Amino acid sequence: MSLTEYRRKRRFDTTREPSPDVRPAKPRKRTRASAAPEVHRPIFVVQLHHASRRHYDFRLQIGDALKSWAVPKGPSYDPKIKRMAVEVEDHPLSYATFEGNIPEGEYGGGHVALFDEGVWTTPWDPEAQLAKGHLRFELFGERLKGEWHLVRSGKPARQPQWLLFKEADAYAGSIEADDLLDGVTQPPAAKKSAAKTATKSATKAAKTATKTATKKAAAKTVVPKRRKVDWSAKAAKLTNAKKATLRNEAFAPQLAKLGDAAPSGDQWIHEVKWDGYRLVSTIVDGKVRIWSRNAIEWTGKVPELRAALEQLGLRSGAFDGELIAGRGTQADFNLLQATLSGEQQGALAYVLFDVLHVDGIDVRKAPLIERKALLEAMLETPIPHMAYSTHVPGGEGAAAFALASEQQFEGIISKRADRPYVAGRGDDWRKTKRLDSDEFAVVGVTKGQGSRTGFGSLLLARPDAKHGWVYAGRVGTGFSTTQLRDLAKHIGEIGSSTPSVHVPIPLDAELKRAKWFDPLFVVEVFIRGLGSSGILRQPSLKTVRMDKDVADLRDSDRGATSKQSAKKATKKTASKSTARERAPAPEVRLSSPTKIIFPDRNITKQQVADYYKGVAPHLLREIAGRPLSVIRCPDGVGKACFFQKHHTAGLEIVRFVRLKEEAGINANYLVVDDVAGLMELVQFNALEFHPWGAHADDPDCADRVIFDLDPGPGVAFAEVKRSAAHVRDLLQQLGLQSFLRATGGKGLHVVVPLKPANDWKLVKKFAKGFAEALAASDPDRWLATATLKLRPGKIFVDYLRNGRGATAVASYSLRARAGAPCAVPLAWRELAALKRGDAFDVDATLARIKGRRKDPWADIDTLRQDLSAWG
Repeated sequence: MSLTEYRRKRRFDTTREPSPDVRPAKPRKRTRASAAPEVHRPIFVVQLHHASRRHYDFRLQIGDALKSWAVPKGPSYDPKIKRMAVEVEDHPLSYATFEGNIPEGEYGGGHVALFDEGVWTTPWDPEAQLAKGHLRFELFGERLKGEWHLVRSGKPARQPQWLLFKEADAYAGSIEADDLLDGVTQPPAAKKSAAKTATKSATKAAKTATKTATKKAAAKTVVPKRRKVDWSAKAAKLTNAKKATLRNEAFAPQLAKLGDAAPSGDQWIHEVKWDGYRLVSTIVDGKVRIWSRNAIEWTGKVPELRAALEQLGLRSGAFDGELIAGRGTQADFNLLQATLSGEQQGALAYVLFDVLHVDGIDVRKAPLIERKALLEAMLETPIPHMAYSTHVPGGEGAAAFALASEQQFEGIISKRADRPYVAGRGDDWRKTKRLDSDEFAVVGVTKGQGSRTGFGSLLLARPDAKHGWVYAGRVGTGFSTTQLRDLAKHIGEIGSSTPSVHVPIPLDAELKRAKWFDPLFVVEVFIRGLGSSGILRQPSLKTVRMDKDVADLRDSDRGATSKQSAKKATKKTASKSTARERAPAPEVRLSSPTKIIFPDRNITKQQVADYYKGVAPHLLREIAGRPLSVIRCPDGVGKACFFQKHHTAGLEIVRFVRLKEEAGINANYLVVDDVAGLMELVQFNALEFHPWGAHADDPDCADRVIFDLDPGPGVAFAEVKRSAAHVRDLLQQLGLQSFLRATGGKGLHVVVPLKPANDWKLVKKFAKGFAEALAASDPDRWLATATLKLRPGKIFVDYLRNGRGATAVASYSLRARAGAPCAVPLAWRELAALKRGDAFDVDATLARIKGRRKDPWADIDTLRQDLSAWG
C-alpha cells in the first residue's frame, strides 16, 4: 500500500497525526570529532491504540514508510500463541513519534501511546519475504526483543490477515504485551456524553482492560536466558590472572604493525583480518557498552551486539573484536556500510578475538593462547550475532595468508601466542595485507573538469619515517555524485597551492593548480600497482573511512615503501589485474529453471532467462548505468509481485549508486552495467525493468522526457494512436523530435531524448506544462490528473514520470502480466498498423529483432536537443 491511502483516510486540519507531506527531521550531521560512519538503522514502533476496539499498532520501517499491522491482543512471548495481525495502510516515518488523541469521529479516533520502539533487522530481503507471505525478523526494543515471525493467512478477508508469533529463542516465555504496560502513557478520562453511548462503552472497556493490564504488569521485564557457568573461577586459573574492578569506560585496543609477510615460528598464531569496524566492549554491573577504537560509543548503533553480549550472563567483562557483515570479506564491507546506514538489510556479527576481563578477574597479562582458549569455551554454545575468531599455528602463516587471500579476505593478523594484551601498537601483533586495497590520508584536491562537480580527484599521502607524509598519488574514479558533493562540502575552501607533504615526483600542471592541505581524513582505495617512486597506478575509491583518524595511519602502522617492495607489489598486482582482464564475465547460475513464471502460457524461468539473454544488447542500451527499479515475482505472474529500487543482500554483480531520496535519506539504488548484472536480477526473479531518465553518474540531470498516454475505461486503442500522433506533431512544432514505444500494457509512450541533459526541475516543469496545456485544449479528450473518477472516456497524459527518482518501463522489458507481453520501441510509420499496446510477446519481440533491418531508435542517443528555450 502507498501513503495515498494514509492521506485519503485523514483530515490533517482536524487530526494531529503527521502529514506525509511534512518531511521528518533530518538526522544530526556527523561531526569530525565523532569519526563514525553514518548509522540510520530501520526502525520499528509499536503503539497502544485505544480506539473503538483497543489494539496494538505494529509498524516496521521498509524503505521510506512504516508497514503497519493492527494486532488486537498484542504480541505474545509464547511461541505457541499466534496473534492475528491485520495489515493496514502504510504510515509515514514521522508517525513513529506520534502520541496523543485522535478526535472522535475521525478515522481511528481514540488515544495513541508509544508502547515500544527500536531497531529491527532481517538477514533477507524484507520485500521478497512479504511477497512470499513469511517475514522473519528480529526486534531490539525495550519491551520487544528477539526473533519473530509474520506469516500471511490464507483466509479470504477484506484486509490481508497475518499471524504474529515468537520464535523459540533465548527471550521466549509466558509474558504478554499487556504484562509490560508499566510506564506506558494511559488515555485521559473520556468526557461523558449521553448522546454517544457507544463511545462511552468503548471508553469503559478500554479503562477496564487498562486497569487489568496494569495490575498484571507487576514491573515485569524481558531478559534473555543467560548462561549459568562460573566463568570467574575458570578465568582465575589463567596465568597472571588477578582480581580487579572493571571501569565503566572504553579501553585502548592493542594494534598491529604492517609487515610484508607473515612471521614464522611456533610462538605465533594467525587469524583472518576481518574487513569491518574494530569494536571493544565492556560489561559493568550487567550493563553492556560498545565502543569504537577511538572511544566513540556505538552501543545504540548495534543493538544486536548488545543483546548477544547480554546472553553471556556476566556481571562484568571486557572483549575485543570486529563488527562484520556477511562473511567479513572485502566484498562484504559495502554490505556492512549499507546495513549500518539503513540502505538495506543485512545480518551483522561481532567476531571476538580476545577477552580481557571476566566477572571480577583481569586476564590481560595472561598469554594470548590461554585467553583465546577461555573465550572459545565461553562461545562454545552459539549465540546469535556473535562468533569466535579461530586461528592457525605459527608454522602455517604463509598458508594462512594464501587461504585468506584466495577467499577474498583483507589479509591476516599474526599474534604472539605467549604475550599479554598491551594497548597501542607494537611488534606482538603484525598484519599482512593483500595489496588489492590500502588506506591513505587525503591531503588535497584537484579541480573538476567539464561537468564534474565538487572536485576532480583527491590527493593522497602515506606516512613516511623521513618526511612525515609523502605524496602517494591521486584518486578520481569510483565516486558517486553524492560523494563528490558531500566530500567537497566536508573539505570546504581550505588549502593553498604549496604542497603540504613531500612530493617525490616533479609537479605536473594539474598538481601545480591543486589545493593542498594537511592530512584531513582517510580513504581506502583499490590499487592496481605502484610506480618506481611509490605512486599509485590507476587507483579507484573503495570507501571513505570516517571511522578512522589520520593519526591511525601515522601510528607506526607502516613505513616508507621501498623501491624494491614497490616493484614487487607492482609485479604481483599487475599479474592479478591481467588475470582479471582475461577472465570471462561471471556466469550466473539459474536456480529453479523449470519454475512456471507465466502460468497461462507455461513459460518457465529458463525461458524468461533465454529471452533476456536474447534481448540483452538492446535492453542494456536502455538501462545500463542508470538507477533502476525492478518488479520481482518470486512465485510467478498472478502471485505476489513487488517493486524494488534498492540494492539488497545477495546481489554480487549488480552494483549500486548511493543517492539521496526526497526524505533526505541516502539509499543504495540498483545499477546494471552488463549482461552478467542483468542475468543476476533475472535469477532474483526480476521480470520488469524500469530505469530513471538519468544516469547514475549524473542523477540530477534528465536525458529523457516521457509522456505516458494511459487510456481510461471506454477509450478505444485507435484513439490512443491518434493521440500519440497528435503529441508527436505538437512536439515537432516546438522543435523536438520524439520516439514511440508500445508499453506492453494498454497505452503508448512518447519519448523525447535530451542532449545535453537538463535539470530535473526544468524537465518536470516542461512536461507538466505540456500535459496541462493539452488537457485544457480538449478537456473531453485529455486529462492531466490521475483522479480515478475522471478517467472514464479520457486519456491520462501522465507527465509524473519526469521527476527525479521516477521511472518508466524500458524497451524490451517483459511485463508481469498474462501473455508475457513486452515493451517494444517502434518507428512512427508502424503506428497505423499497431493493434494494441501489448501486441508483442516474448516470441514476437525476438522475431522482430531478428528480422528487422534497422533499430527504430538507432538515433535516440545521438540526437542533440534540449529544453533550454523553456528555462
